[in-house]
Amino acid sequence: MTDDRYTVISADCHAGADLLDYRPYLESGYHEDFDAWAAAYVNPHEDLLADTADRNWNSARRLAELEADGIVAEVVFPNTIPPFFPSASLMAPAPTRTEFEQRWAGLRAHNRWLADFCAEAPGRRAGVAQILLHDVDEAVREVRRTREAGLTGGVMLPGTPPGSGLPELHSGAYDPLWAVCAELDVPVNHHGGSASPPLGDEPAARAVFMVETTWFSHRALWHLIFGGAFRRHPGLRLVLTEQGSGWIPGVLDMLDYYHGRLVASASRAATAEAKFGVGLDEAMGDSPAGIWRDHCFVGASFMRPHEVPLRHRIGLDKIMWGSDYPHDEGTHPHSREALRLAYAGVPADETAAMLGTNAARVYGFDLARLAPLAARVGPRVSDIAEPLDEIPPDATSPAFAPGGVVRVW
Repeated sequence: MTDDRYTVISADCHAGADLLDYRPYLESGYHEDFDAWAAAYVNPHEDLLADTADRNWNSARRLAELEADGIVAEVVFPNTIPPFFPSASLMAPAPTRTEFEQRWAGLRAHNRWLADFCAEAPGRRAGVAQILLHDVDEAVREVRRTREAGLTGGVMLPGTPPGSGLPELHSGAYDPLWAVCAELDVPVNHHGGSASPPLGDEPAARAVFMVETTWFSHRALWHLIFGGAFRRHPGLRLVLTEQGSGWIPGVLDMLDYYHGRLVASASRAATAEAKFGVGLDEAMGDSPAGIWRDHCFVGASFMRPHEVPLRHRIGLDKIMWGSDYPHDEGTHPHSREALRLAYAGVPADETAAMLGTNAARVYGFDLARLAPLAARVGPRVSDIAEPLDEIPPDATSPAFAPGGVVRVW
C-alpha cells in the first residue's frame, strides 16, 4: 500500500496461447502430430472463440485492462487449450495411456510459452506451471525446469478424481513432488474445478457438477493433512484457489474434531474411533488447524461480503484476493466496485494484506518495485472504504450476487 492507494495483486488470473502459437514451443518430434490434431480440433469453449479471447495472450491489452481495473500484478493460471488436450487442462478428463505422452508434451509447451509471456512484464506475472501426476519423476523434473525458467507462481496440482486411476493425494507416492516443491520454495496450487470426475452433459449432470466441484477441490486439503505431507516436508505450502473461503473455518473445525476422535494418546481419553487412527498422530505431527496455520493459504478470488467477517478465523495472513481475469465470472472491469462491496469498513491495513501483501509474500512479488505503478493506478484507500450503493448493471461476477451461501464443506 502506498500513502493513499492499495497495491492490488490478483492471485487468480488465467492465460494461455492461441492454439497454433503453441507449435514453436513443442519439441520438434511432435510437430507433425500437432499439425494433424490442430487441423481437426474444434474448440468447445465460446469464450475462446469470441473477439475478447486475445485477453489470454495479448500482453499489451491485458496489462492495460488490468491497470484500468486497479491491478498491478497477477498470478497466472492456465486457460486456453494446450496441445493434444480435448478441453482446457483444468477441466480435461484423465488421459489414456496412449494420450499420456502427448499431453505431457502439450503441458511442457504451455509452460515454455508461459515463461516467455511472464518475461514480457517483468515482476508483474507469477506463472503457474502445469504437470501431470501419472509420472512423478517427470513431474519433479518439470518443477525444477520451470522454476529455473522463471515461473514463480509455483505448480498447479491436478486432482485425482474417482476413475482417474491415480493414487489418492494422501499417498506417499507423491513424496518426491512434495520434496522438490519444499526444497525450491515452490507453492503447490490446487485450483477449483480441477478435481471433479466426469458426470456427463445432461442438465442434471451440469447442475450436480456446479454443486460438487468445490468439494472435490477441497479434498486436497484433508488428503495432504492426514497423509502427513506437511510433517515430512516442513517447507511445503499449499494454496487453494477459486474455491471460495467461507467454508474454511467450518472444515477446519470438522477436521480437528475427527483428528481428536481418531488420535489416541496418554493425554486423551479413549474414543470409539481411535482404532481407525492408529499411527495418525505420528504421521501428521500437528492438528489440522495447526497445519493450516503453518502451511496453507487461500486464493480467495472475489471475496463476497458474507466471507469477509470470517477473515480472522481463516487467518488474515492467509487470504489473497483475485479477479479471475479474463473470465466472465471474474470482477473485470468492475474490480473496484467488487472491492468496495466486500471491504468497505475493513481496516486499511487488513485490506492491504488481502489485496496484495499476502500474495507478494507467497509468490515473491517485489512490493517496492510495484509501488510506483500502484501509486498511479491502484484503487484509492478512501474509495474502497466507501460502501457500494449500486451494483454495476452489466456486472456478471458472483461477487455481486445478492446474499451468499456459506458452504459447509
